[in-house]
Amino acid sequence: MRQAGTTPLHVDLRRYLRETDEDRDLTRVICEIADASKYIVNAIRTGDLGMAGTSNLYGEAQLALDVLSDRIIRKRLVHSGVVACIASEESGEVQQIDRDCDHKYSVAYDPLDGSSLVDVNLAVGTIVSIYKGCDVLRPGREQVAAMYILYGPRTTLVYSTGRGVHEFAMNSLMEYTLNHENIRMKSGPAKIYSPGGQRSKWTEGTEKFAQELEDSGAKLRYSGGFVPDINQVLIKRNGVFMYPHLKDAPEGKLRVLYELNPMAFLLEQAGGAASTGRGRVLDLQPDRIDMRAPVFIGSKESVELAERFVGEAG
Repeated sequence: MRQAGTTPLHVDLRRYLRETDEDRDLTRVICEIADASKYIVNAIRTGDLGMAGTSNLYGEAQLALDVLSDRIIRKRLVHSGVVACIASEESGEVQQIDRDCDHKYSVAYDPLDGSSLVDVNLAVGTIVSIYKGCDVLRPGREQVAAMYILYGPRTTLVYSTGRGVHEFAMNSLMEYTLNHENIRMKSGPAKIYSPGGQRSKWTEGTEKFAQELEDSGAKLRYSGGFVPDINQVLIKRNGVFMYPHLKDAPEGKLRVLYELNPMAFLLEQAGGAASTGRGRVLDLQPDRIDMRAPVFIGSKESVELAERFVGEAG
């Protein structure tokens, strides 16, 4: 068994998982999603950017790319032989594939987060949360793995199984090879921040937090895409992303199951933090698959500062 942190760059993803002694079936899940992403890359480059003529469980019109990306990932997971349940952000229910809950995994995913940005050629991504057994409505701290894939100028895959956070980049042969191992957030206040939500609808605590960031010299860097903005914070090893509670939307915008839990798991594994403003994201108990929550995620010091301002002012 090779210990994480001692691997030469450019080793491929499957070999890396095998040599760091990851569970065989969990390796299968991660690699199936990695393989699915190769088809999603092609769909983004060449596919239909129009509407699918259908809606998701939130009543939002689905893009053709959303539907296609969902089908690509779902097909790989269904035929993997190691997945019990699937929950997709594009579907209104959890799909049971196998009743063997003791020995298989369940996967919750957003197949193409930020898909509306594709037609203006901005980066988008796939976000994945993995649990042991059949139940996905569990606190995020019970995840056994989380990952995202960023489709940008380069296609990169970032994952954690609870033993550090590692980044792989897709090469010219469409294989994922190791790029950064054991990514760790730096200590100190955020130098960049990515704020979501209309500022006029922020509450007093969020406004004071943002003002403190700006007064300390933090620069605003916001793309409108959750995956590229989180990736910026993680790869630069500094910064904070927030989509806070709003005056007319106290639960915020982002979904706990498909977006917040996997990203919070990754950032905590890298030495960062993720909070709703009033507590740890990974301690939330989802009561439905479309549950939402506000989020402040990134450098630990900045997330703690956000909690202080929100706690004092709301």
